Amino acid sequence: MALFFMRKASTAELDAFYPIRPECQVDVPKTRFRLRAGKTLSARRWHAAFSEDGHLDIAKVLRRIQRGGVHPAIKGVVWEFLLGCFDPNSTFDDRNQLRQGRREQYSRLKSECQKMVPVIGSGKFLTTPIITDDGQPIEESANGNISNNGGDANHATSDKKVIQWKLFLHQIGLDVVRTDRSLVFYESQAHQAKLWDILSVYAWVDNDIGYVQGMNDICSPMVILIDNEADAFWCFERAMRRLRENFRCSASSIGVQSQLSTLSQVIKTIDPKLHQHLEDLDGGEYLFAFRMLMVLFRREFSFVDSLYLWELMWAMEYNPNIFSSYEVPSGGATPSNVNDKELKQYGKFERNIVKTGYTEKHGALSVFLVASVLETKQKQLLKEATGLDDVVKILGDITGNLDAKKACNEALRIHKKYLKTVKQ
Repeated sequence: MALFFMRKASTAELDAFYPIRPECQVDVPKTRFRLRAGKTLSARRWHAAFSEDGHLDIAKVLRRIQRGGVHPAIKGVVWEFLLGCFDPNSTFDDRNQLRQGRREQYSRLKSECQKMVPVIGSGKFLTTPIITDDGQPIEESANGNISNNGGDANHATSDKKVIQWKLFLHQIGLDVVRTDRSLVFYESQAHQAKLWDILSVYAWVDNDIGYVQGMNDICSPMVILIDNEADAFWCFERAMRRLRENFRCSASSIGVQSQLSTLSQVIKTIDPKLHQHLEDLDGGEYLFAFRMLMVLFRREFSFVDSLYLWELMWAMEYNPNIFSSYEVPSGGATPSNVNDKELKQYGKFERNIVKTGYTEKHGALSVFLVASVLETKQKQLLKEATGLDDVVKILGDITGNLDAKKACNEALRIHKKYLKTVKQ
């Protein structure tokens, strides 16, 4: 009985952080994550992990996250470390200085975008085109939210970068309207506009990738968890450093192609029978796993569970050199000799790689997570799948029924087995 009330209290606490709109309650996947005393990283444990001047005991933090995730009250600040925004070996003063510099940099980037499209930063956003494919302005927005007067939005341009960026803006807006619409948070136009601003500025900064549908699903949690827009932007920018290749698409290939190829190789190595069956069904390219990899299982889990899954993955993939690899072009290489104490500063997934000395690029933990899902459904796939539609249907049944921690632990087991096999 006591356990029942503890679970009910945990659910109520989570619901208070991420309230669902009443009319959407029945449509969202069931949340399985529970706050667990002694396992979940709490605010008290988090603050106790810092030294007096601000050095973070990252090994202690990783251990706790991998046991029970992160309490919602501190998710945003913890994610900043997991994603490499900050170095655990820095001080409070170092980080305050770095944060201030980044906020100023974001302000400059946003101002640059505002000069071209004044709607940015206004608390409103676009859902209709403002420019034609050849750079001619479309005078008035039809969405009722904004007018395009001001700045240089009304002027024709021949700059290809500017044209391409302006063409993204209404598409970002259309996706923003569809993003996490079951959450009360996005009933606010100001919150939707914050998401649109961040994605719009990012599309301008990273003109190589620009904007691709799905990036809104990656960015949304940062917008919810981190109040300061600039800080949310840089957290998203760090997440995109891991994921941006997923969104690189051309006429001949999709962004996650290399990860799908790795997935194919992993299943072929650890379960040749299943791989052969999928090949016979013309599924050897594993395109049915496209969405899982593209947006890191956002569709397969409830909002709360997807956040839990992400922090588990990022903790397991953590490399203490991540910050320096982003800040210093030549930095971030893993030392060849890592002692036991240093090894504790690596996540479990990364630790496997360091211990085996395997240096080939072999995909992120998400690839092995998909492999773990396939292995879970292996018997059903072999018995019931007579076509790709059956494969999609069987895998679709995992929505809301997958335990994030069990899936990650199974992914680690498969990863270990795969490394051992390929090394031999």
